[in-house]
Amino acid sequence: MRLVLTTDTHVPKRARRLPDELLAAMDAADVVFHAGDWVDEATLDLFEARARRLVAVYGNNDGPGLRARLPEIARVEFAGVRFAVVHETGPARGREERCAELYGDADVLVFGHSHIPWDTTAGCGLRLLNPGSPTDRRRQPHCTYMTATARNGALSDVRLHRLPPRTPAAQPSAGGRRAGDSGTAGPGPDRAR
Repeated sequence: MRLVLTTDTHVPKRARRLPDELLAAMDAADVVFHAGDWVDEATLDLFEARARRLVAVYGNNDGPGLRARLPEIARVEFAGVRFAVVHETGPARGREERCAELYGDADVLVFGHSHIPWDTTAGCGLRLLNPGSPTDRRRQPHCTYMTATARNGALSDVRLHRLPPRTPAAQPSAGGRRAGDSGTAGPGPDRAR
């Protein structure tokens, strides 16, 4: 099964629309995961219309309408791989241990919130994946999403996709940087296997 993992789309606050590359990947996928922070219901409607199968949760920036339509935590199994999906997992320090305790019955945890791509494995074998954000890179060098394959009880071909800068590009502010850009890449794993 071909999978797309995304989160923190924040449309229309962080972008007017989703990147074409992400939409094309969704069209080709068997299952699309979204780990919350949609911000508007129109984006959820778009995902529901395009995805063959959508597994999604709400995030901390999602209002009552989205919370009425989505769970806080989702659990599914595809091709023998057990997935859990949640928006927030807390600070990076201690994340593997904390998530192993809460989601240790899953093989893969898809999460969001930080906009920082993450790919680690907890001691119990739980794989933690944060695909970053396709629309708001924050301190990261690129906006991102992930793809993977679920087959015969295993997750493989996990790939972090770096999206090109949106066009038209934002005009530099005084000092040569875009408004809100610190000019540094943030910390955090970027190790999609």
